[in-house]
Amino acid sequence: MMGISIWQLLIILLIVVTLFGTKRLRGLGNDVGSAISGFRKAVNDGENSPQALEAEKLKSQQ
Repeated sequence: MMGISIWQLLIILLIVVTLFGTKRLRGLGNDVGSAISGFRKAVNDGENSPQALEAEKLKSQQ
């Protein structure tokens, strides 16, 4: 079975950079990064909400 070699990945990367440009790829990376950090913050805020803390307290009492 043939896998993808490093040279094939480099050629694909070169084509993508040529098509989209570095500015657009950098902007896309920033957008994805901020979306992931926003998602993590929302998940952490949800775990620390008063409702979640009360639910944990009820579970520990049982």
